[in-house]
Amino acid sequence: MTLDAALREAAGRLSGASATPRLDAELLLAQLLGKPRSWLYAWGDRALEPAIGATFEALIERRRAGEPVAYLVGYREFHGLELEVGPATLIPRPDTECLVDLALSLAEQEQGDALDLGTGSGAIALAFARARPGWRVVACDRIEEALALARRNAERLSIDNLEFVHSDWFSAPGFASRRFGLILSNPPYIAEDDHHLALGDLRFEPRSALVAADGGLADLRRIIMDAFHHLLPGGWLLLEHGMAQGGAVRDLLMAAGFERVATHPDLGGRERVSLGRRACPAPGE
Repeated sequence: MTLDAALREAAGRLSGASATPRLDAELLLAQLLGKPRSWLYAWGDRALEPAIGATFEALIERRRAGEPVAYLVGYREFHGLELEVGPATLIPRPDTECLVDLALSLAEQEQGDALDLGTGSGAIALAFARARPGWRVVACDRIEEALALARRNAERLSIDNLEFVHSDWFSAPGFASRRFGLILSNPPYIAEDDHHLALGDLRFEPRSALVAADGGLADLRRIIMDAFHHLLPGGWLLLEHGMAQGGAVRDLLMAAGFERVATHPDLGGRERVSLGRRACPAPGE
């Protein structure tokens, strides 16, 4: 069987299980062959080796069962970075790039300290740190396996202006006296009874990184209440949240004493990132 024939057959088998069956098949086969997808177009008439064909077939069956392509190939691109991903972390999504871009627009000074809460694969921290090499970025997570993965990503990408901390939000003792110019987070924000948890990639991603109590607001509320005391005057808190949570998050930010509270849309125009600034002290304070 040629590569073209194998891809056609695989795409057909995935047609009822994926919105992008041909793309999924190409990504999986290219990964197995150690080639870019473009190579498949140029050499599609080559024969598929039986051993690789058997492995490819097994991967297609796993994809038919719903397993995310990112977990099957072991990586996902985010903000121009190729990141290792795994079942211990969320799969980085394009909408989260909006959080990074907004943070970069606020990081006007050449140097500073930023904190990424619940770093997972390190996507947010690494994208920000690469774009702002003069900043020191602290990436924290309560899951040791996630922190190990984020460290591997940093080492492989040669991004060294980061520090990794094992912490459940701000609970690590070292955070008691630390203050940051920016605090960023994509915390769990899906309600426990949300039907989307039974659909698509979410079925395979860690529930601890997706689900929060109180209709999805519990972790957002906790971060907002604690972050104010870990920001420098004039520092910003930026939070990703669900598309229907913008009003609630803005209310929480204002109640906690933040100013210049606002919400920014994601790539689809839905409310996705809310932010607020800790007030600067008045002259003489």
